[in-house]
Amino acid sequence: MSEEKPVFRGSSSQVLNLAHYAGAIVLAAVIIAASVKFGGWVAALLVVPLVYAGWRWCVIATRVYEVTTERIIVTTGFLNKRTDDVELYRVKDSVLEEPALLRLAGAGNIVLATNDVTMPTLVLAGIKDAKGLREQMRTHIEACRDRKGTKLTELE
Repeated sequence: MSEEKPVFRGSSSQVLNLAHYAGAIVLAAVIIAASVKFGGWVAALLVVPLVYAGWRWCVIATRVYEVTTERIIVTTGFLNKRTDDVELYRVKDSVLEEPALLRLAGAGNIVLATNDVTMPTLVLAGIKDAKGLREQMRTHIEACRDRKGTKLTELE
């Protein structure tokens, strides 16, 4: 039996939060304008968009993907952590999505269809060099199936 080796470890790109950050900036600007018109006490509300932007940053930063030669491990959460994994031989299909904004950041989404009960669809969102990782995963998926003697059969 082969030893499990790391292939990739990383988080999603913060580009996924761009709309949330823009909304927080707009809200902060509205609060600043309101504080000028209605008094300085309104400026205390600036804590709301700051906390929201910080929370969104944490959501992305604490979602960690780890791909090994045997499985894909997804860890989420800041205070309460959850770790789930999918064995590579259970991956049926993969799709590479490259929306314009992510493409500009050199990232993409890898969508995996699996035979796993807890994660029939697994999305590795906002991954740098998603195309390269997908190709690496494809190689390891086939090797893992060969080692385990499993075959993917399709019903028509």
